[in-house]
Amino acid sequence: MPRPRRICLPDHTYHVTSLCIRKAFLIKQDFWKEILLGVIDRTLKKYDFELISYQIMDNHFHFIIKTTQNGPTISRIMQYIKARFAEIYNKKMNTTGPFWNERFKDKIIEHSDNPQMYFNWLMWYLAFNPVRNKTVSDPRDYKYGCINCYLYEDYPAQVKITLHKYFLNLGDTFKERLKNFLSYEEAYRKRLALAI
Repeated sequence: MPRPRRICLPDHTYHVTSLCIRKAFLIKQDFWKEILLGVIDRTLKKYDFELISYQIMDNHFHFIIKTTQNGPTISRIMQYIKARFAEIYNKKMNTTGPFWNERFKDKIIEHSDNPQMYFNWLMWYLAFNPVRNKTVSDPRDYKYGCINCYLYEDYPAQVKITLHKYFLNLGDTFKERLKNFLSYEEAYRKRLALAI
């Protein structure tokens, strides 16, 4: 049975994720996470798109990417990122073969029932990845996520982050946006506590 065709649309926001081959912890070392950030930076310089958020874990990653009107498709962006990283990994480790487990998975945020609410909830879901796996106790302390770009004005991100309109629409000032954004964190923490 053929794989379903991916929906590639301009000016849409994608939550994309991909796993290492066999779900192995191949990017557990900070060195590999830094390499992946370097590849993302290189991709941002090569192609016209907006990186809204990233969360790099030990065996997978999550990105939120917004395509642009005249830029490449989400498939082209992700193909470049995954292929470049695999090339670097195989060269440095003197190995061959696939690095990634699968096609990347994606969800278009604008296609959800309430895109603004879904986006702000998703931001905290991703940020809490390293809390759920007990790497850190607070998502603000995790080096390979970018939640702090949304919590502090002019935060020095490792790669260029574009704040999304669904965050910007939370208020007229940064202080107002932050207050409303933190209410999503509070709701997520309550839900997480119930799940434990």
